[in-house]
Parts: sequence; structure tokens; C-alpha cells
Amino acid sequence: MNEQQSESNIPLWLALLPLLFLISLLALSVGLFGDGSSYGPNQIALMLSAGMAGIVGLFLGKSWDDIEGAIVDSISLALKACLILLAVGSLIGSWMLAGTAPSIIYYGLGILDPGWFYPATLLICALVAISIGSSWTTAGTVGLALVGISQIMGLSMPVTAGAVISGAYFGDKMSPLSDTTNLAPAMVGTDLFVHIRHMAWTTTPSFIIALILFTLMGLNADVRGASVDEIETARILLRDNYYVGLPTILPLVLLLGLAMRKVSAFPSIAIGALAGCVVALIWQADLVQSFGDPDDSLSPWASSVKAMFMALADGFQIETGDSALDELLSRGGMSSMLNTIWLIMSAMCFGGAMEQTGLLQRLVETLLKGVRGTGSLIATTVFTSIGMNVIAADQYMAIVLPGRMYRLEFARRGLAPQNLSRTLEDAGTMTSALVPWNTCGAFMAATLGVPTFAYLPYAFVNLLNPVIAIIYGITNFKITPLEKAAEPEPATG
Repeated sequence: MNEQQSESNIPLWLALLPLLFLISLLALSVGLFGDGSSYGPNQIALMLSAGMAGIVGLFLGKSWDDIEGAIVDSISLALKACLILLAVGSLIGSWMLAGTAPSIIYYGLGILDPGWFYPATLLICALVAISIGSSWTTAGTVGLALVGISQIMGLSMPVTAGAVISGAYFGDKMSPLSDTTNLAPAMVGTDLFVHIRHMAWTTTPSFIIALILFTLMGLNADVRGASVDEIETARILLRDNYYVGLPTILPLVLLLGLAMRKVSAFPSIAIGALAGCVVALIWQADLVQSFGDPDDSLSPWASSVKAMFMALADGFQIETGDSALDELLSRGGMSSMLNTIWLIMSAMCFGGAMEQTGLLQRLVETLLKGVRGTGSLIATTVFTSIGMNVIAADQYMAIVLPGRMYRLEFARRGLAPQNLSRTLEDAGTMTSALVPWNTCGAFMAATLGVPTFAYLPYAFVNLLNPVIAIIYGITNFKITPLEKAAEPEPATG
């Protein structure tokens, strides 16, 4: 096929070919490697599928230089997320050395009751995320500590991770400080606070249902995995190996303060990591010396500098005498995030190739042909946003592209723009953490130490929101008609 075709003339089977190829390779990868599929095999599957999309594009008359340029541009969209991942890796390493995370775990073990732990985790993460407007920062700070507490208590780490993500994403969506909460209404031309009020109708029921489910799970959980004596032993070991006190919590206070003042995530997290190093030098001096120079062959100054570099680059390692506690506390470093960055870049290659070749647009056009009413339009928007999270591997793409594609269709059918902005968040934002190779799913799995498919069944808020959005569309409940809404302003960005 020598001449370049428009998207509408591309045969549907040809547009589906790279996607079906990817699904087959990912299924093979998971079948052969199980939980280890994200440590190389999935990346290979995504790269091969990007190659397949490129071959189809060449067959359709596209230029390889254009396809390659689109892949590079697609990767550049994820560079901000990659920088944040590196910063979070350093933050985890420095906070483990500084005693910030261990102190939170220590106090949490003394305060939180195992029977109410899951709903408490949901509420804590929701409040923090509303305050700072960031699900990533919430998961990387208090969420990380809560998962550690659950491990010591003998509770389920996947359930806890699900509660962390449910609370973090609920708070992120309902916060006017959140970037996605500002992006969605900007894409469709509606007011930020109109958007948040409209979202409350779908987000609040999913949060209440999740709170009930986590409460029932907590009250019926088998917490005999860790007795009171074992929990107290863990607290004693933490006190023996760290200085545990309020000064060690200062990096967390600083980070939350920066986030509340709307300082960007990357510099905020980087400053938090450096603050952890300062706290470690002052309050964990002996631990820093032993970590940086176990053979006692360097000067105190040199061993301290070496310890800082080690914690930021490769994470912190400790031997407390308890192997489970050692595994919990020995983590972090930029190097721990490199595999996740590899996964993200591979996914962005596939997404960029699919978009540039017109295959992605052809699939969306096919979906629109099945739209008959409000319910099917909202369902189509939901599935398109979920598909963008799978194919483009980025939650911003899952908001921006469907927002551009469906804005005129919503207006043509007499639907106010806040219906579209709410649906974009219900599906695009919420399901991003449920895809292992998506920037959000990869971040959550790497930060919390729980595989995506392990916590996915328990991320109740994220799972329920798209379903509730579709139900509202079918029943026409809380769907605002265009004549009752203000005239939409031109979208920016």
C-alpha cells in the first residue's frame, strides 16, 4: 500500500493487529514468568508490539522518521514521571536511613488496631491526598509506612496497598490542588469547582462502599499472624536500631508542607530526600557511620558522605536480627526504580507508534459508531479512557485524548461538559493505577512493594468508579444537560 491512508480508511483488522499481538505476548509473558513478568518479559512484549505497529504504519504509507519521532515524543511525555520515580527511590532510601519511615511504623504499631486497620488506612490516605493533591506523594510517604505496619501486624499487604491506593486516588480526585483534577475540566472547558462537585456524585458512593468493604474485611481478618508479643518485639528492635522520635518525622512534615504550597512533585520529593539525609546525619549518626563504613576504615566525614550516596543511589540495608524486619527496612535508592522506568518507556514506545500510525484513532472511530444514547456514550468514553491507560500507558493521555475526541460529541447530544470531565476522571485517572505498565501502576507497585495484579482486586474505589459512571449514564442519574450549564469556555493546553 503505497499511498498514506486516512484513519477512517484503515481496515479495522489491521488496526487491531498490534493490539492483539500485544495481548498475546503479555498473556504468554505472565504465563511463563508469573510475578516476574514485569522484570523484563513485559518490556520485551511492549517493544515487539511497538515494532509491529511501526510495520503496519509503513505498510499504510507512513514515514519511519515520523513514527520514530512520535515514539521519542511519547517517551518525553513520561520523563517527568521517570524523574519523580528516581526521586522517590532516593527518598525511600534516605528516609529508611534517617528513621523517618521506621518512626512512622513504630508509632503506627502502637496506635492502630489490627481490626480497624484497613478502613483507617483508607481514611488516612484520603485525608492526606485531599490536603496535598497528590496520590503519588501520599503513597510514597504514609502509604509506604502503612504497608510496612500491615506486614508486621500479619495483615495482608495487597489489601493494605488496595486501601492506600483507594484513599490516595479518592483524595487526589477531590482536591483542587491535583494536576489531573485541573487538567480534566481544562480539556473540556468547564469550571474546576463545578467539575469537583459533579465528581462527588460518583466518587463519594464508591468511597463509602469501599469503606464498608474494608471495615468488614478488617473485622473478619485473621490477625493471629502476629501476636501482641511479636508486635512489641518489632517495636523494641526499631528502638534498638534507630533513634525514634519526633525529629525524625521532620522530612515528612516538610514534604507535606511543600505539597500543600503547590510546589511541584519532583523538587518537593527531592528536597524531602535531602532532608532525610540531614536528619540522618544529626539523629542517626552511629547508624550512618556503620552503614557507610562497616569495616571502620574511613574517617567519620568520609563514611557519612559515602552512606548518603549509597542510600540515595542504591537504597539502605540493615541487619536487625529479624529477617522480616530487615526485608521491610532494606530498600529504596534510584536503582530500585530503573526496572519500572524501563517498563514505562517500553509502554510509551507502543503508545506513540499506535497514535502516529493512526491505528489508535481508527479504533476510537469504531467505538463511536456504536454510540446510540447517553449511556452508551459515557460507556464508550469510559472504555476509551481505560484503553488509553493500557495502550498509551499514561493517565494524562487517558484524559487528554478522549477529552479531545468526545467533547464535540457530548455537546452535540446536549450534554454539559462537566459530564465528560467527570467521566474522564472516573475512568482515566482511576484505572491508571490498575495497569502494571502504566506510569501510575508501575509507580504504585514499585513504591509499595506489592505487584499491581496483587492489589488490583482490593483497589475498590478505583474499580467501582467506572462502573458507577456507566450506571449513571444508563439511568440518566445526575447527568447535567447543556442548557442547565454555563456555556463552555474554549479548552486550553
